[in-house]
Amino acid sequence: MKIAILSRDKNLYSTRRLREAALERGHYVHVLDHLRCFMDITSEKPSIHYQEREYVGSDFDAVIPRIGTSVTFYGCAVVRQFEVMNIYSVNESVAITRSRDKLRSLQLLSRKGLGLPTTTFAHSPHDLDQVIEEVGGAPLVIKLLEGTQGKGVVLAETKKAAESVIQAFMELKADILVQEFIKEANGEDIRAFVVGKRVIAAMKRTAPEGEFRSNLHRGGTAELVKLTPKEREAAVKSARAMGLNIAGVDMLRSDRGPLIMEVNSSPGLQGIEAATGKDVAGMIIEFIEKNARPYRTKTSGKG
Repeated sequence: MKIAILSRDKNLYSTRRLREAALERGHYVHVLDHLRCFMDITSEKPSIHYQEREYVGSDFDAVIPRIGTSVTFYGCAVVRQFEVMNIYSVNESVAITRSRDKLRSLQLLSRKGLGLPTTTFAHSPHDLDQVIEEVGGAPLVIKLLEGTQGKGVVLAETKKAAESVIQAFMELKADILVQEFIKEANGEDIRAFVVGKRVIAAMKRTAPEGEFRSNLHRGGTAELVKLTPKEREAAVKSARAMGLNIAGVDMLRSDRGPLIMEVNSSPGLQGIEAATGKDVAGMIIEFIEKNARPYRTKTSGKG
């Protein structure tokens, strides 16, 4: 098979591992920096140009998007162009866009009946008292809609602190979510790695002393964890709600069951492979092998 990996840096761990796993299975692999691609949008011969070369539909069988949050719009436009060229994308552009919108994704998860921390979204500062009361009061968590890897997430331990932070964000015209603080999680969360219709690996992440965010980028540690059947089911249902074939589903263990925090469309491989010892990259390539060829056969001849 001929596989394109969309990544800003071929030396990043996740990109490197996916490339290695594909090469080990005898596939042709080309890493493309999606911000350096430009598109020829035409009904006769849609194509993608990269480093003075033109790629058409027959040049690749599948594409693996590794799109950073800050370049979601352009990255998804490139993924969409591959789709126009009838090339199989392991995560489709619409699913990536859906998962990147924190508000929309939580609304979709809620619609599917999945457990979530009580979450509010408001525009007017006049509603602050009700917003804070709705999530159970302080302590509470305030999240920027555009935040990632734990950035733009604030724990307000008192009502006065919550009011000050929310007002500051509102004055900056920043969109925020206000969520209840799940005390019983004890600074731990779970990342379930979903490929297709099953969880292939899972790790528990623990925040460093004095920190409530367990992101590995913020000094958190990770270890292998065994999921309950309810947690596995919640992870798979969350990925399906977004339309993602590959997803990192972040959840908290609470007294009322698993609560979904976020569904990541470009989950990193380093932490999960190190914590579990599993060949996650290889399992992703195996999934593509099973699904790309039938897709290409089904779409052949379409414009």
